[in-house]
Amino acid sequence: MDLKDHIRGIPDFPKPGILFYDISTLLRDADAWQVAMGRLARCVRAYQPDLIAGIESRGFLMAAPLALKLGCGFVMLRKRGKLPGATIGHDYALEYGTDRIEIQADAVQKGQRVIVVDDLLATGGTMAAGIKLLREVGAEVPAAAALIELSFLGGRARLDVPFEALVSYDS
Repeated sequence: MDLKDHIRGIPDFPKPGILFYDISTLLRDADAWQVAMGRLARCVRAYQPDLIAGIESRGFLMAAPLALKLGCGFVMLRKRGKLPGATIGHDYALEYGTDRIEIQADAVQKGQRVIVVDDLLATGGTMAAGIKLLREVGAEVPAAAALIELSFLGGRARLDVPFEALVSYDS
């Protein structure tokens, strides 16, 4: 199955000049969704994760069912102020300004193997920040993964771990 057949491009969203890759069309097709999760599980299983960390918010749609399929736990990496209880955060640079990603302070035990998962890898800034944050809380991060990679933006080069993607767009 070609998963690209189940992902639609929405031009000029969220602003002019951007082509948004909409995964909702894949998510609502049970067969395509099962195939995508099966393929992602095969990619990630080799890294022997204890936990899957999903990046807010569409990354949760990939990471939570992946964790369930692999029989491991799921943790959330969220924007500032979105998680209850004590959190640990990491500030990172964006093209215009900064952002912050946080995790609950007790979400990861020292030495646990955590794979970072998002729906899409673009420039790599958020995923790289997630990897750094997980390491700050004691995790070992053997790899990262996404459903889609926009390879023309070079995000993979910002990651210092192996990266797996099911679908790649070159332009």
